[in-house]
Amino acid sequence: MTVAIAKSAIDLGIVMRDAGAMTRFYGETLGLPKEGEIEMPGGVVMHRYQCGESVIKLLAPASTPEASNPPGGLGGGTGIRYLTISVSNLDEAEAACKAAGSNIVISGREIRPGVRICMMEDPDGNWVELLQQG
Repeated sequence: MTVAIAKSAIDLGIVMRDAGAMTRFYGETLGLPKEGEIEMPGGVVMHRYQCGESVIKLLAPASTPEASNPPGGLGGGTGIRYLTISVSNLDEAEAACKAAGSNIVISGREIRPGVRICMMEDPDGNWVELLQQG
């Protein structure tokens, strides 16, 4: 059996340590429209941000789990290490993130002909890649 894909995007859930900083980063710094909040079982609050056809779901647990992903982006560990958001204004987006105090770990650069990226850390240390084609 294979899955029958019903949506042309993938949604992503991120459990947060610092809900205030994380919701400001995704909602204000990146400017993703907030789709709403949902109270989940166990006292978890899900903050939903629209990202194209995808949804970034930021989860605020009632108590912060002790374990966390290791820092360091690509070389910091195995598993999901970053997410990519395709944009049409890479330079402006990078400048806005930098002005907001985001840690830019890879400044804007061409990685292959016609494709430019920059990468930054969100407040919890997850890496976010902005990618522009053309």
